[in-house]
Amino acid sequence: MASPPAAGLTAYERLREENIRRNGVILASLRRKAGELSAAIQSSSAAKRASNQPRKKPKTPANPSERRRSLRLCQLPPTHSPDAEPKPEPPPEPRSTSISSALASSILEAVPLSAPAAKVRADDFDAGRVLVLRPEDVRRVVRDRILGVLVLPLVDRTVVVAGNKLGNIGIWDADGLVEEDEAGDGADGVFEYLPHRGPVAAIAAHPTTPQKVYSCSYEGEICLMDLEKENFNMIQLCDYPVYSLSQAPDNANCLYFGDGHGELKLYDERAGKVSSAWESHEQTINSIDFHPEKKHMLATSSTDRTARIWDLRRLKKKKEESLKVFKHSRSVQSAYFSPGGHMVATTSLEDTVRIFGGDDFGNSHSIKHNNQTGRWLSTFKAIWGWNDTSLFIGNMKRAIDVISVDASDSSLLASNSALLESEHMTAIPCRFSLHPYKVGHLACASSGGKVFLWTRA
Repeated sequence: MASPPAAGLTAYERLREENIRRNGVILASLRRKAGELSAAIQSSSAAKRASNQPRKKPKTPANPSERRRSLRLCQLPPTHSPDAEPKPEPPPEPRSTSISSALASSILEAVPLSAPAAKVRADDFDAGRVLVLRPEDVRRVVRDRILGVLVLPLVDRTVVVAGNKLGNIGIWDADGLVEEDEAGDGADGVFEYLPHRGPVAAIAAHPTTPQKVYSCSYEGEICLMDLEKENFNMIQLCDYPVYSLSQAPDNANCLYFGDGHGELKLYDERAGKVSSAWESHEQTINSIDFHPEKKHMLATSSTDRTARIWDLRRLKKKKEESLKVFKHSRSVQSAYFSPGGHMVATTSLEDTVRIFGGDDFGNSHSIKHNNQTGRWLSTFKAIWGWNDTSLFIGNMKRAIDVISVDASDSSLLASNSALLESEHMTAIPCRFSLHPYKVGHLACASSGGKVFLWTRA
């Protein structure tokens, strides 16, 4: 409320006082608005600076036991290692992938209509002297590290199937009979697909049904590549990783697989489910192999530092005793019967290849071998050749060691007898598969996705 004009002022003085009062009110209003505008600008600038600054890391807890540590410092295996605990994720949805019709038709033409031929034995075959690697027998089949490789059991064809750590399945027509199709598949004889969502651990195909190829992955998938239907299909989805796979010799519909917890399981394809399970090991089962003559016997190897021989006729309970236990000081990556079934060869991270033979596999011989492949290479797994006298295993110098075995008397002797080297072997060979019907056709796979096919000179 305006104060009344003072008495005794002239008309000019009263007008001057009114102008001063009115200007004061206007100036106060302008100052108030200027303050509000300045506060708004400062608030906007602070928000902008905060958005441009990186978030502060949470403070390390005062208690050292609560600090985060790397898997290496905690002495834990890396993710997707057979030693690592699986992630508690739901199983993936089933998927299917179409296969090239040209490839499927070409392989089906080589599938015998009658009973399959017996696997070839060559007791006098000397791999160290006759095997060579030609430049045309080298292919990059998949894009990354190969964990599983298999030469299909086709009598007169050489077709190599490889699985990598990304979930890809690569198929190489080594005979060059399949040309590139209209979709661009099959360039240089190689066809590549993506049926899995994780690393492909193992591949299997039965001699009676080579048109059906099975594979398993760390994501708990068991996949069927059916060349007759020209597609891939997931036939089993597990909530645990699957690291090994093998088919019963006398029944192609029975798939035995090992998981990351040491359980051996039987999947019956006709029933479409796991019909039996046994607590066979304390940790990951790395390999499964059947006896070539006694169909009821199989050998397993495990990260729990043992390899074991089992009698399927006795596996009736959930936990059963094995026939034989081969103890090692470190993880056992493989255990395979010799072609004659008289011996078992194991490969371990204790840097040995050990051979067990004789009555009840009571005799043994161990040879030193560098098996420290590290985390970037697939582990070595020594496989038998076409006889009971030789083994093949990778060498860190981009070569293949040929191990000779002598079991002529009551004792066992083994030694590195030859080294297969070639200028065309541009990577370390880690995983091997030999052609069951073509003596001298040996496929080895690398961690760079290449397959090297050694043949007779």
